[in-house]
Amino acid sequence: MADTYEITEGLLGEEPTVTVSAPDGRTRAVLALHGATLLSWQVTRGTTGQRRERTEPAERTEPPEPPEPPEPPEPTEAPELAELAEPTELTELTELTDGYRDETELLSQDGVRAGLLAPFPNRVADGRYHHDGRGHDLLPGRAGDRTIYHGFAREAPFRLVGATMTADSARLRLRSTSIRPGRYAGYPFALDLDVEYTIGHRELAIEIRATNVGETTAPYASGWHPYFTLSRPIDDLVLQIPAHTLIRTDASLIPLPGKEALLPLDRCPDLDFRTPRKLGDAVIDACFADLAPGPDGRTETVLSDPTTGDELRIWQHGGYLHVFTGDTLARDRRASIALEPVETTTDAFNRPELATALSLEPGRQREFRFGVTYRP
Repeated sequence: MADTYEITEGLLGEEPTVTVSAPDGRTRAVLALHGATLLSWQVTRGTTGQRRERTEPAERTEPPEPPEPPEPPEPTEAPELAELAEPTELTELTELTDGYRDETELLSQDGVRAGLLAPFPNRVADGRYHHDGRGHDLLPGRAGDRTIYHGFAREAPFRLVGATMTADSARLRLRSTSIRPGRYAGYPFALDLDVEYTIGHRELAIEIRATNVGETTAPYASGWHPYFTLSRPIDDLVLQIPAHTLIRTDASLIPLPGKEALLPLDRCPDLDFRTPRKLGDAVIDACFADLAPGPDGRTETVLSDPTTGDELRIWQHGGYLHVFTGDTLARDRRASIALEPVETTTDAFNRPELATALSLEPGRQREFRFGVTYRP
């Protein structure tokens, strides 16, 4: 048995994947390099075995301009993701996310399962926005439905540029340099994106960092679109959101102008989850604001199963939380719930009051940190 977390390269269809496994087999995560997308996160329920002694990190890095690398081992075809949850002699893994199951789903992006959202989360009204006095069209020539959402990162190519493995965790660093002028219509800016996954015992943490490598200020915000499950359907799960305000929207889910968008949850009891309560048949596609942080400075949204006592704590440093109960998904509606940490609201590119917060100047970086902890 290995003394540290291990990384194995593989394929989902023809899409490269990376599987991270704990030395005792009690934690496993699968990532696709397409969009740096989390496909699966599995842990064991119940008590765990004796903790191993900490070992020195095993470093794996890739220099900016590496020499010709040795021929890597042939990637293995990844098993169907549902098969990864089968029990072994030592452990029985439980799937806690509802990600893409095969290459077709990953490439179709239906539901944006666990998508990393950058350079904008959620929608941009009519696919148009103004920045620094200039108009931009994200859907040039498009008539009729001009819905666009969740940015470009979720479909961008990433590469693994480094990893650190210990007995307690694995830290993976992935990078994309695909956001460049002329690559994405209506976004003539240059960004490098770095995503760091830290996978430990019953916790998964993500940091997404953007660096403006261009010559002009860019509008930028990020987020994450994971779906979580503790039982199916989600109706009997209990949700707690430490938010004081709901973002009011029109029929197209675009926030109302200015302060009209801010609705105190005291005036909207149907969507007030400050006190934990069952989801029931609630249909939600809404953004929650004024999140109350805990003593450690991070906000925790709690999803729990009252039958087992299991909890998922979705945490974030700042920002907003978008909730979607999955009622329009192509597969397995209401089998999971999207609890989405986002830096800003929908249509932020068109909100003058957010222009300064969104602006990323040349040479500057911005990070957003979030993650999830499982408590059986």
